[in-house]
Amino acid sequence: MSVTVRVPAKVNVQLSVGAARPDGFHDLANVFLAVGLHDEVTVTPADSLRVTCEGPDAAEVPLDRTNLAARAALALAARDGRSPDVHIHIAKDIPVAGGMAGGSADGAGALLACDTLWQTGTPHDELLEICAELGSDVPFSLTGGAALGTGRGERLTRLDVGGVFHWVFAQAEGGLSTPAVYREFDRLHEGHRIPEPLVSPLLLDALASGDPAALAATIGNDLQPAALSLFPALADTLEAGTKAGALAALVSGSGPTTAFLTEDEPSAVAVAEALTASGSCRAVRTATSPAAGATVI
Repeated sequence: MSVTVRVPAKVNVQLSVGAARPDGFHDLANVFLAVGLHDEVTVTPADSLRVTCEGPDAAEVPLDRTNLAARAALALAARDGRSPDVHIHIAKDIPVAGGMAGGSADGAGALLACDTLWQTGTPHDELLEICAELGSDVPFSLTGGAALGTGRGERLTRLDVGGVFHWVFAQAEGGLSTPAVYREFDRLHEGHRIPEPLVSPLLLDALASGDPAALAATIGNDLQPAALSLFPALADTLEAGTKAGALAALVSGSGPTTAFLTEDEPSAVAVAEALTASGSCRAVRTATSPAAGATVI
């Protein structure tokens, strides 16, 4: 018997970052939208814990116990007092190290898959607690849809979305380390007071209305200057998408994937074609949001 879970990528339509805390994390006001790019995580009983991966950039995915999918299996097994003897196979379609929570998605997917396989019946709130221990973005990967993440992003409040939003995602040649981007954020703000992170009421209204133009006017990412400082070529990609008619362009999370909000599906296709022709990125994808969270298929 095996269990397969499909789990979505995310885009941050607002990422407001506060000052570094004593524990090294930053307080956030982080508005997540799940988007229709997915990994599929399959767990099968095995003699010992093992991780395999296929798909784009699979060679960059760690296959040892540092992988969030493996850590999820270990955490649930420890909670239930059992051995984590499963083969975890990840079919990768979310960009690796791209700021779209691909690793977090795999952690959430493996957690739900193991809970289903082992029939442990873990309450949803407890699954979210395990997710939060695994990483700041993992709880949202489990829930999907749209949510405001506070604290370091792990405390979620579900948000209403009034329509479908069309996105184009451009993958850069190379990756960015999330800790490195936060360190650069701290360096760029050294000596300056960083305000408390707050969510934009106008952005929440735009999400609820489903109006892409209103959302485009309010989105933002406080990590974008740091990502551009470490990866200056992203500016060319952002410019190419904007010139092609995107309503808004931003670095997705800590990058280096860039995200472009468009008016509708034909606009998304046009922006994707222009980005591909620009030569400023190595791959282009289109997707819609919101999308469901981790789901057994």
